[in-house]
Amino acid sequence: MNGGNYTHGKYITIKALENGVTIIGLTRGKETKFHHTEKLDKGEIMIAQFTEHTSAIKIRGRAKILTEQGEVESGDI
Repeated sequence: MNGGNYTHGKYITIKALENGVTIIGLTRGKETKFHHTEKLDKGEIMIAQFTEHTSAIKIRGRAKILTEQGEVESGDI
């Protein structure tokens, strides 16, 4: 990996609890914009990192999210 502060960002783990869970990366800066989108199907897992470009992650659909602060579920339960 290239050296750089972005390699030290916080990670979250997202596990889809249904098909079609959408994960959207949002930018830093004066205006928040979408910069990356992924779709997960039931049972798929994505490990995401907050970086110098990613300040927030939006999740649509039912998913289990694991962070260093704990576990939470998104979507209708």
